[in-house]
Amino acid sequence: MITIKKLQISLDDAKLVDIAFTIQSSLALIGQSGSGKSLTLKALLGMLPKSMNSTLEYDSDFSFVAGESIGFVPQNPFTALSPLTKIKKQFFVDESRIEELFNEVGLSLELLERFPPELSGGQLQRVVIAMALEKRPKLLLLDEPTTALDPDTKIKILELLRNLQQKEGFTMLFVTHDMLSAKELCEEVCVIKDGLLVERGSMQEVITSPKEAYTKVLIEANFANRNFRE
Repeated sequence: MITIKKLQISLDDAKLVDIAFTIQSSLALIGQSGSGKSLTLKALLGMLPKSMNSTLEYDSDFSFVAGESIGFVPQNPFTALSPLTKIKKQFFVDESRIEELFNEVGLSLELLERFPPELSGGQLQRVVIAMALEKRPKLLLLDEPTTALDPDTKIKILELLRNLQQKEGFTMLFVTHDMLSAKELCEEVCVIKDGLLVERGSMQEVITSPKEAYTKVLIEANFANRNFRE
């Protein structure tokens, strides 16, 4: 369990984000573009612009150090890797660990000798997931990791992430506007609007009985013509 006791982000005198939340196992942070979810992710990764001020207070047994305690899976696997460098040269662990990771994410070892443009989108996303897990992080941050994938590949990547969490035991924060994908991956959800959390609860509870009009709009956009009480 990881508790963010306070996360505040401001620019000049304007407060952009002011939230607090707890991740029991897997939490989705849901919001429309401009809601503050991307700023939250950047703050946790220490990647905010220098012009912004932030305060991060947390209750956990590790420090927020990207690459050590935190793994990060970006939105677009096509831009996350160097196109002119072989896959095996883009890891920072020894060959035995790379092979172990490739087995875990279901990739053939022969792909290590290829360049990123030679792989499919699904294969590249599996490579990026393997990289995020190379140092066995306790927290995995996911930035819309299925946006650039076709529907069938998206389902396979979500299933892979569920299985990896069960095996590795890391905590997940899934930052997205896609409630349908979040429903497949996360147990709990926080809804963010204008830098504030407007609703939170179990995924099933929020989807079936949303309290805020903003949450209802997000659900309707994602679950049109679906019975999401199943």
